[in-house]
Amino acid sequence: MAKIQLNGKKITIKPNISVFDLLKKYKLINKKIAVEYNGKILQKNSFKKKLLNNNDKIEIVHFIGGG
Repeated sequence: MAKIQLNGKKITIKPNISVFDLLKKYKLINKKIAVEYNGKILQKNSFKKKLLNNNDKIEIVHFIGGG
């Protein structure tokens, strides 16, 4: 098991989980979001390749329209 920080909260995840898997778990696939991985914005095409490690910091921002 690995411990990561997700939007400021510490959570425990299974080993070898990708950013894509994390987004799928929280039902955020196909949503308008931005993902910051350890201080850097991740491109959408790298979500499946980027595996999470112990002590990683992930920030997920939702885009909401309005006026």
